[in-house]
Amino acid sequence: MQATEKPDLTGTLAEYAAFTSVDALPGSVRERAKLIILDELASSYFGADCPAGRLAARYVAGQGVHGEVQVLGTAHRSSAELAALANGTAGHADEIDGAHVVGGHPGATLVHAATAVAQLRHSSGGELVNAVVLGYDVGTRLIDACGGLFRLKDEFHLHSDFLHAVGAAVACGRLLGLEPRQMANAMALATFRANGLCALFREDNHISKAFCNGQYASAGVGAALMAEAGMEGVADVIGERHGLLEAWGVEDGRERVLHGLGTDFAVTGANFKFLRAGYPIHTAVEAATNLTAEHEITPEMIDSIRVGMPGNAMRVVDGRTMHNICLQDMLGVALTRGGISLAGSPFPEIESDPVFLTLRKQITLRVDPDLDRDQPNGRGAVVTIGLTDGRTVTRRVDAPRGHSLRGAPTWPELSAKWHEALSGVDTDAWISTAAALEDLDDVGTFADQFATGGDSHA
Repeated sequence: MQATEKPDLTGTLAEYAAFTSVDALPGSVRERAKLIILDELASSYFGADCPAGRLAARYVAGQGVHGEVQVLGTAHRSSAELAALANGTAGHADEIDGAHVVGGHPGATLVHAATAVAQLRHSSGGELVNAVVLGYDVGTRLIDACGGLFRLKDEFHLHSDFLHAVGAAVACGRLLGLEPRQMANAMALATFRANGLCALFREDNHISKAFCNGQYASAGVGAALMAEAGMEGVADVIGERHGLLEAWGVEDGRERVLHGLGTDFAVTGANFKFLRAGYPIHTAVEAATNLTAEHEITPEMIDSIRVGMPGNAMRVVDGRTMHNICLQDMLGVALTRGGISLAGSPFPEIESDPVFLTLRKQITLRVDPDLDRDQPNGRGAVVTIGLTDGRTVTRRVDAPRGHSLRGAPTWPELSAKWHEALSGVDTDAWISTAAALEDLDDVGTFADQFATGGDSHA
C-alpha cells in the first residue's frame, strides 16, 4: 500500500495569506489590531530614546541610506529594511511593548515590518490592519506548532521570536501583493535570515534582546522584497524534509499550523503592558502593591516578601542581570516607590536607596505548585508579605492588567498609558488616527506623526 503524500503545508498557508482582506475580518479583530498598531508604534517612539533604540538608529543613519520609511522618534528616513531594523529594536528597547499568550513579543517584529512596507508602497490603513492580523496568525501558529516558547528555549536553545520573521514576511508579502508561490518563497527566504540563540538573554543591558526583534522585522521585510524581485526558496519550507517542522515541530505540528486559520485570529491573544518590566513581573507587582495599599503597609513594617510563580515564568525573571526583567529589582522598586513609573527608569539612582536595598534582600522566589499546575506557561503570581508584628497577608493574581484573559484595553486606557510615559507629546493625535485607521488612504501620514524635528525626541 502506497503512503499518502502529505499536502504542501506552506502552499496551503500561502494560498490563504495571498487572498486575505480587511473586509473579511470581524470588527472586534480589526479593533484589536488597531490597538496593537498604536501601542507598538508608540513603544518604538518611546524606545528611540533608550540605549538599544539610540544605538540602532545611529547604526541605520550611519549606513547613509535615504529612503521613504520613517525611523520612529527621529528625523531620519531610510530603506524599509533598515527602518524596520531600527524601529523593531526601539520597539522592544525597554519592555513597554506588547506580548502574547503564545509567548514572546510579536508586535515589535510584525508591526514594524508591516508598517515599513506599508509606507514604502503607500498602503492604506485597512491594508496595514489586515497585514498585521495575518502576520500574527502565521508567526504565533508556527511557534505553537513547535511546542511554544519554553520548548524552543529548553530543547533547542532558540529564541522563539525568530519565527515571527516568517510571519513578518507573509504580512509584508500581502502588502506587496505577492502571489501564493512568491509568498511561499518569502517564507523560505525569511528562515535563512533569522535566528537567535537564547544565550542572548544572559547579556547585561537589554541591547541584543531588543535588537533581535528589529533583526526579525528587517528579515521579514527583506524576504518579501526578495520574493517580489524573483528570488526563490523551497516551496514547502514549513513541511518539507529538513524543514521547519521536522527541525523543531511537535507531533501534531502540522495540524496546529492550520487549525482555526481564518476563524481564530491570533491578535485576540495579544497582551498589552502597563508597566515597563518583563511580563512575568507584572502580577507580582500588582499583588504586592495592592496588599500594601489595602493594609496600609509601609516598607518599615515588612519582614519578608515571598513570591510564588509557575516554574517557567520564574526562570525568566529570577535574579536577572537586566534590571527590567529581574523580579527582585522591579518588585523592590515598586514597594519602595509605590509602583513602577512609565516615565523614567529608577536605575541606577535607586541602587543607593537603603529602603530599596533592604526590601530587595527580603524578596524570595519559589515555584508555586498550584500555579505551575494551572498555568505552566502563564504569568500568574502569589505574593505573601510577612510583617514585623508576625502577621502575613497574601494575594494571588492570575493574569496581569492588559492580558487578553482580562479583556482588551480601551482607547482611553492606552491614551492614559502614553500620556504618562511621554509627557509633552501629542499622543491624542496618535490615538485619534489609529482609532480610524481603516479610513486612512496612506499609512505614511500616520507614521509621520511619530517623527521628531531632531535626531531623537529626548
